[in-house]
Amino acid sequence: MFDYACSRRQFLGLAGGVAAVAGLGLAGCGGGGTATTGSGAAAEGSTLTGTVTYDGASSFQALVEAAAEQFMNENPDVSITGSGNGSGTGLTAVADGTVTIGNSDVFAETKLEADQCTDLVDHEVAVVGMGPVVSMNVTVEDLTLEQLKGIFSGEITNWSEVGGEDADIYVMNRKSGSGTRATFEAAVFGAGQPESTFKGKAELDKSGDVVTQIGSTDNAISYLDFSHFDDTKFKAIKVNGVEPIDENVYDNSFPIWATEHMYCKEDADEATKAVLEYMLSDDVQGSLVAEQGFIPVSEMTVVKDAEGNVTEK
Repeated sequence: MFDYACSRRQFLGLAGGVAAVAGLGLAGCGGGGTATTGSGAAAEGSTLTGTVTYDGASSFQALVEAAAEQFMNENPDVSITGSGNGSGTGLTAVADGTVTIGNSDVFAETKLEADQCTDLVDHEVAVVGMGPVVSMNVTVEDLTLEQLKGIFSGEITNWSEVGGEDADIYVMNRKSGSGTRATFEAAVFGAGQPESTFKGKAELDKSGDVVTQIGSTDNAISYLDFSHFDDTKFKAIKVNGVEPIDENVYDNSFPIWATEHMYCKEDADEATKAVLEYMLSDDVQGSLVAEQGFIPVSEMTVVKDAEGNVTEK
C-alpha cells in the first residue's frame, strides 16, 4: 500500500492490480516525502471489506462510477457510493471526513484553506479537455480566448459582435464552486484570477444540466468537458482556431484542460486506498479512461501545476 506522506508531483509505477502507469501523479497537498508502493489490497486472493464514499466533480463522476462498478465486481464485500455535487463540495467533504474520497477538477489548495489540505493526498487519475459549446442555431464556429473573455464577463452580449447573427447571447454559466467553471475561467481570464462575479442568464449545478438546457435553448453558449460533448444536441466550437479534441490537448495546443484529482486523507482506510490504487491500474487507465471520454495522463507531453503553469514533462 502507499506511503501516504507524498510530495506534489511524485510519479509512480503500479504492476498487476497496481499496474504501471507513467505520468500519473500521487501527491500530498502541502506534504513532503516520497510515494512508495506495495502489494495491492485488491490483489487476487485477498479479502477486502469496507465502505468507500465520495463526492465532488460531476464532470468525471461517470468515470468514477464505471471504475467503482468494476472494482465491486472483483471485491463484492466493498461498497462504493457517492455523488457529484461539485469540486468545492467534494474537497470540503473529504477534508471534514464526511466522505473518504473527494473528486475535483482543481487542486485542493485552490479551494481549501492551507490547514484543511495538509493531510490530503492527491491522486491524478486523468486529464480532461473542456471547451465552449453553443446552440445548434448559432453560426459561430470559432472564438478566441479574448472573445470568450468578453462573452463570459458580460462585455460582449450579441452574436453579431463575434461574427454571428444579430441575436442576444444567452450565457449559461456554472455555479460558483464548480471545478469546471474554475478550469474554464483560469484558461480564459488567466490563472490566479478570482472567480468572475458574472452569472450570465443562468447558473447551472452540473454538467448534465448544461447538456439538457443548451440542447433546448437558442443562441446559448456554455462550456463542457469533452466527455459530455453531444453533437446531436449542441455544437462544440474551436478556440483560437484549434479543434477541441484529445490530441490537441496533449501538448497544450488546445488550452482549456485540467487534471482530474481524487483526494483522500493520509490515514484513509484500506478499502479507500485500494480503490485509489485501482484508479491507477491498467484495468482503468488502459481502457476505461478513454472509453469515458478522458485522457490518460501518460499521453500528455506537458503538465500543469496549481498556479496554471504549463511545462514540458
